[in-house]
Amino acid sequence: MLSYVYFGTNDLARAIRFYNAALAPLGMQRCVTNDPEWDRSSAGWGTYEKGGLEELALWIGLPFDQQPATVGNGSMVALRARSWQAVDDFHAAALAHGGSCDGPPGLRLKYSPDFYAAYVRDPDGNKLAAVCRGITQRQ
Repeated sequence: MLSYVYFGTNDLARAIRFYNAALAPLGMQRCVTNDPEWDRSSAGWGTYEKGGLEELALWIGLPFDQQPATVGNGSMVALRARSWQAVDDFHAAALAHGGSCDGPPGLRLKYSPDFYAAYVRDPDGNKLAAVCRGITQRQ
């Protein structure tokens, strides 16, 4: 269904530090585009292969319209986590690298008995979640 998601940032270097740390517990690695011009203005995590023919990635970068990046009200990207510990580690890494808490790790029983999630804002205010499903107690 998705090819990619793109968040704007006003400080690419700061955003790269945040996302490198926050996405590592989820097993997401930096994409390599081999396009120096693109890499000066954007960075991605996930899959980017065959010049983008195979892509499933989260990108951050400077807005294309050259205006300041702003946050979308009600916008959020939820990322899959393989364990509750990965959710916890995502949350801790995000806070340690300039993010803010928008909901601590825990079960969200109003959604489902197996919906374990944490919510953060990146340094630009974009909202991210890490979600683990299929487990109902800490292992």
